[in-house]
Amino acid sequence: MNTEPQRICLVGVGLIAGSLGLALKRAGVTERITGLGRDPQRLARARAVGAIDHATTDPAEALADAELLVLGVPLGATATVMRELAPHLRDDLVITDVGSAKGCVVDDLRTVLGGLPAGFVPGHPIAGTEHSGVEAAFAELFDGRRVIITPLESSAGAAVSAVDWLWRQAGAEVTAMSVAHHDRMLAITSHLPHLLAFGLVDMLAQDPDHEEILGYAAGGFRDFTRIASSDPVMWRDICLGNRDAVLEALGHFRRDLEQLTEKVEAADAAGLEGVFRRAKATRDAHKHGFER
Repeated sequence: MNTEPQRICLVGVGLIAGSLGLALKRAGVTERITGLGRDPQRLARARAVGAIDHATTDPAEALADAELLVLGVPLGATATVMRELAPHLRDDLVITDVGSAKGCVVDDLRTVLGGLPAGFVPGHPIAGTEHSGVEAAFAELFDGRRVIITPLESSAGAAVSAVDWLWRQAGAEVTAMSVAHHDRMLAITSHLPHLLAFGLVDMLAQDPDHEEILGYAAGGFRDFTRIASSDPVMWRDICLGNRDAVLEALGHFRRDLEQLTEKVEAADAAGLEGVFRRAKATRDAHKHGFER
């Protein structure tokens, strides 16, 4: 396994994989970036924006001499895509992904391949926008942003080094942790907020006066609900793929929401102010982290 892979294959060239391709080409560290997908028109758009050098719908062609494979498909498509790729995988191929949940990806590869390849190192860039598609991709997406890799007991050291190198070349800071720790953290910091944003906007949409209400929406509503413009299919797959951790986060939030409800019902000014002060102190103390 090459710890500085020069021939990269991107499977599913959307916002994240497309931005990775652009970032790697900006860095000038690759020999060729191949885009693999089912839709020739989408692949043509990826090539037109410069995210890939070569496009193909043929897995055998895409993986013939690839050194590193990046799965950029929705979590719900991982198993299906891996079944198509399985006959063309080599022992020296490094495999990673960009999914927002890791346990389900590990389970899918184990099931489809009958075990976990030594070249497989799960990964997740903590970066993105509410937009989707390769047209929204840009080379600076990962600059100064964190990428979490979750090496497994089966992951070869050379494969871990290759994936670490890949993301650093894209401008990211790389952190390693366990699959379970990643999934719990992301359920709290990403998956739960998206659920709440989608839920709030859906609640508003069902109000017969929602057009009038939206006319009075201010900056706070806009900022909180921005992520409700994200891809619904992607977020459906994330919530189901990380279901256990999401349910745990929802349970904690439900408990706290009930406590807030009780404080409002009781006109508990001190209690409400205490919650708000703790939240403000936490937000202010971690301002840099919130704005990364």
